[in-house]
Amino acid sequence: MATSSFHFDSHRLRAAFAPRKPRHPLLRVAFGLAGLALLVLLVFFSVFVGAAMIVAGVVYKLLVHRRKPVQVREQGVVDGEYRVVSRPRLPAAR
Repeated sequence: MATSSFHFDSHRLRAAFAPRKPRHPLLRVAFGLAGLALLVLLVFFSVFVGAAMIVAGVVYKLLVHRRKPVQVREQGVVDGEYRVVSRPRLPAAR
């Protein structure tokens, strides 16, 4: 008898967390419309949050570039690092 009091019933546990739909058709429609309205509201706000993030990034980039002075380079000067390569060791084909 002690073992039956500690019996684990998975069906009851699963039923406790299962979503239940209302039986009345108008109530089902009302909950469906409320869910759809919530979805539209979340998408609406997420679009504005994303657009605000993009605008803030562009404004930040514009302000950062404004602080740095632009370097003027001379005409015909190419800045870079070079390495001298020795001649090939193999004889050239004639």
